[in-house]
Amino acid sequence: MDNFNFYSPTFFVFGKERENEAGKYVKRYGGTKVLIHFGGGSVIKSGLLDRVKSSLTAQNISFIELGGAKPNPRSGLVYEGINICKRENVDFVLAVGGGSAIDSAKAIALGAVYDGDFWDFFIGKNIQKALPVGVILTISAAGSEGSFASVITHENGMIKRSAHSDALRPVFSIMNPELTCSLPDYQLACGATDMMAHVLERYFTNTKNVEITDRICEAILLTVIKETPKALANANDYESRANLMWAGMVAHNDICGVGREQDWSSHQMEHELSAFYDVAHGAGLAVMFPAWMKFVMHHDIMRFAQFAVRVWGCEMDFQNPQTTAIQGIAKFEQFLLSIGMPVRFSDLGANEKDIPTMVKTAGVGSNTIGSFVKLTEKDIEQIYKLAL
Repeated sequence: MDNFNFYSPTFFVFGKERENEAGKYVKRYGGTKVLIHFGGGSVIKSGLLDRVKSSLTAQNISFIELGGAKPNPRSGLVYEGINICKRENVDFVLAVGGGSAIDSAKAIALGAVYDGDFWDFFIGKNIQKALPVGVILTISAAGSEGSFASVITHENGMIKRSAHSDALRPVFSIMNPELTCSLPDYQLACGATDMMAHVLERYFTNTKNVEITDRICEAILLTVIKETPKALANANDYESRANLMWAGMVAHNDICGVGREQDWSSHQMEHELSAFYDVAHGAGLAVMFPAWMKFVMHHDIMRFAQFAVRVWGCEMDFQNPQTTAIQGIAKFEQFLLSIGMPVRFSDLGANEKDIPTMVKTAGVGSNTIGSFVKLTEKDIEQIYKLAL
């Protein structure tokens, strides 16, 4: 196990009707004028936004609303939010929604205390500070409610990049699984895939003797595999949705990634799919991860065999571990298909002719991406082609 630092200061408020306490927690963390950032009409139609506003009013906290967050959140809305915060002296950003609203809120919080272009932080500038961000989560997926990351697509060139800092971790996150009951099945399945991908980026590592985090990773994966079909079968199954909601957070607050090398190349390759075709992030990951697995499995066939045995219940073939590894990847693909996810480029409307451009915009250049196997542009092209 490698040396590590781990800091996770978010205060989690979990359970039924807890969104009604939002004002109390904004006040606890110093908010006096709030930007409420959300997506489309669902938070309005459901009455959630009104409940949040009532809770702020009850604490004598003023607020301004900014809706419009969309999947693969865009830079234009971030700039708008930053301008509002600076003009109105906002001192707290409250995200109401899923990963897109939260990531956008984090980027707004960054830019609100910075004189330059917020995009500087998404192309390498170190983050020193941001406005405090609170979260009311409505979808189990991205894990942004507990993570130190934000992912934004810049509309000038449709470039999708991420920024990372503990300053971006929400000060509190309110998590009511009931709020996910109205989600379309496709969104729920995309969210489950996203959770699994967050774990797998950490699970496939070159670091040895990381049994504790291996087992945490496997437990999260097994939970998602068990609970997702139950949640899809019954929209009002609170317990399955509660397990998925907490699994999504634990999958990405980095508790399962400490002390071990992490990869993240599949996410970087998927970002190009999202930028090109505006597909749901989870759907893109469902296509990219099996293709990546097939390309790199020979690098450490025993780790893939372990994945097959411990997660998918495959029988270990000690004479030919490759057989077990291949079975595990096949089981993973079968699960994705069973919950309605795509597993091929064509399922996304993606086109082989775009592969050379996606390879170039992946930001590799003369370097490589990933760490489990360091991927060159040629490797990335081959993985995209495997996904065809």
